[in-house]
Amino acid sequence: MGERTFDVYLKGTAYWRNEPARVWEYTLGDYQVVKKWLSYREHKLLGRSLSVDEARYVTEAARRIAAILLLGPELDRNYAAVKANGYIWPAKG
Repeated sequence: MGERTFDVYLKGTAYWRNEPARVWEYTLGDYQVVKKWLSYREHKLLGRSLSVDEARYVTEAARRIAAILLLGPELDRNYAAVKANGYIWPAKG
């Protein structure tokens, strides 16, 4: 996942330690996934702190993103193999 990591602070002393940069910077639709998810759950918006389940969800989401990133090269090879060996459907008529 690379050498660069971030400590992502929830508040004061609560944080996710050594979040891989590639996971923290992972984007969908031009949005950093983890950062955006957390931004929608800021105390000032919710009127409360994150629940334990919500904090766990962030950890689970980060792990899923890491898995997707680690699978990327194999998925790319698989796609290239399928594309190179795809069936050419005959034209109608």
